[in-house]
Amino acid sequence: MRIISLSVDGIHQAAKRGLYDWLAQQDADVICLQDLRALESELDADIFHPAGYFAYFFDSGIKHYNGVAIYTRQQPKALIFGLGFSSGIDMEGRYLQVDFEQHSIGSLLAPAALRETESIDDKIHFYDDLQALLHKITRKRRHFIFCGNWAMAHTRKDVQNWQDHTDDAGFLAHEQQWLKQLYAQVGYCDAFRLVNSDNDEFSWWPSGTQGEGDGWRTDFQVISHALKSKVEYATIYKSQSFSSHQPVIIDYDIDSEEL
Repeated sequence: MRIISLSVDGIHQAAKRGLYDWLAQQDADVICLQDLRALESELDADIFHPAGYFAYFFDSGIKHYNGVAIYTRQQPKALIFGLGFSSGIDMEGRYLQVDFEQHSIGSLLAPAALRETESIDDKIHFYDDLQALLHKITRKRRHFIFCGNWAMAHTRKDVQNWQDHTDDAGFLAHEQQWLKQLYAQVGYCDAFRLVNSDNDEFSWWPSGTQGEGDGWRTDFQVISHALKSKVEYATIYKSQSFSSHQPVIIDYDIDSEEL
């Protein structure tokens, strides 16, 4: 099973840059997109409903703000919109999940604290709630794959010239610690790092252009520990750019019938 994840900086501009032409060549089973910056009602055109996929969207209800999508070849048994947080921030077009028989796959757009509408406090609160939820669902007899723009980097090798960014949102000490706890204590894995340990693998360029300025790896597929042995291949696609982020491609040893 191949899963592709990408934060698109606006789905209409990514489409104009050839995103859907590229996706048609990738033979992905599931595609998770974030930061659509569009309402579902603005996505009626055929290009946003590629042949062979069931298409699902969750918008924020506000034009040009947030939004996530999942395309899947196999029809899911259930859809989940949002994460159920009391603050309601997760309902701002930030999370969509498809449930199959044994597996759940989510598309996540975390608060980045880089916009006037997002604060560091909101981001901290969001991640505190998220960690509590992730800890709770480890007791379920279900495998999870959370794909998305997590808006933070884990280790020094995930940020180019890391020493220049220790005071920047996304690489603050408490953010690195949150990811460390997620992997070391809560019981999840960074699927990409299980099979790819290269130092120059970056998925986001704050400058907006790949190769200009410093790159960050802030886009992950976080998986249940039970799926650790199922990761076969992982790469960040760099030959084309559809946004300031690059697609994360991961192949799992999971047949569609096993979902």
